[in-house]
Amino acid sequence: MPREPDVGHPGPDPGQTAEHIGFCASSGRACSHKICPLFILYFRISQRRGRISRVTLQRNEANGDSSSPFVELDRQTWSRLGAQMEQPLNEEDIIRLRGLGDPLDMKEIREVYLPLSRLLHLYVQASQQLHAATTTFLGEQTQRTPFVIGVAGSVAVGKSTIARVLREMLRRWPGTPNVELITTDGFLYPLAELKRRHLLERKGFPESYDRRALLRFVSAIKGGAEEVRAPWYSHVTYDIVPDKEVVVRRPDVLIVEGLNVLAPARPRQDGRQGLALSDFFDFSIYVDAKTSYIEDWYVDRFRKLRSTAFAQPESYFHRYATLSDAEAEATARGIWKRINEPNLEENVLPTRGRAQLVLTKDADHSIRRMLLRKV
Repeated sequence: MPREPDVGHPGPDPGQTAEHIGFCASSGRACSHKICPLFILYFRISQRRGRISRVTLQRNEANGDSSSPFVELDRQTWSRLGAQMEQPLNEEDIIRLRGLGDPLDMKEIREVYLPLSRLLHLYVQASQQLHAATTTFLGEQTQRTPFVIGVAGSVAVGKSTIARVLREMLRRWPGTPNVELITTDGFLYPLAELKRRHLLERKGFPESYDRRALLRFVSAIKGGAEEVRAPWYSHVTYDIVPDKEVVVRRPDVLIVEGLNVLAPARPRQDGRQGLALSDFFDFSIYVDAKTSYIEDWYVDRFRKLRSTAFAQPESYFHRYATLSDAEAEATARGIWKRINEPNLEENVLPTRGRAQLVLTKDADHSIRRMLLRKV
């Protein structure tokens, strides 16, 4: 499991009176102290606050804004927040987790995902302490509900790979051995229903999902249900699989990955504001990149799928398996311009500012910049 160097505590906070007892995020040992785990993280950041603040201030002043709700960190600064932690994954793990066209490697795990898994572990610890404070206030013992993480971003941006890596890494931390991952694909309407509603060309847009079912699913998870079931989606047949389900049984952490998971609530018919899926999230991540990069990644993935998923006779896209390189590129760019880019610009990208952490990728898929919402 990940382990951090013994750097000691930054010192007691005189404003805190209740002791926090549990796994120490800085020493890697059980301890009793008066520091919230998140304070340790921000103590580390504050040691480099001068550089971080200058970078953010310069960028904001260039945009005519003197303040920002985010702390901006470059990759070098971010990587130091996980320095000297043990690497929990090996090369076989990386190959298994790597997405098609996503060149994930050990360097990316060490410099990006180790600090990120540590940040999330600290948030999980903080939520446990908040639960303990609430039960103390109520004077009764209640079961802690799962910690829910939302991962949003465009088609082909690599959010699925990020979600899979986080699931594996969080499983290695003490206190969160049971980590489940659910994608919103299972809540798309079946193909027959999409055709009936004339939504086949808008698959992936918010209206193509059974949003009520998705809300009920995550609400049941956060409500502490012993077992919750979701539909099973096949990326080969491009459809919901009848009589097959995803079963989630009280995880420590649930990761919800999808295009529109950070979308705001829709007004109800009676004029009142409804619930948003993100209302149930304890932490949220948006995976960002230039639109031109994502388009190129989408086209590259489409080409590669000709010899993998598209080649299967039962594939919904089997007709594309025999396309030439030029035909494949023209087809992929046509689909991107007609469906995926409009959805990104109209529905996905506007939710970026709702995330607690924005991970920005460069043209080579590497994550180069992090925006962490201030607490």
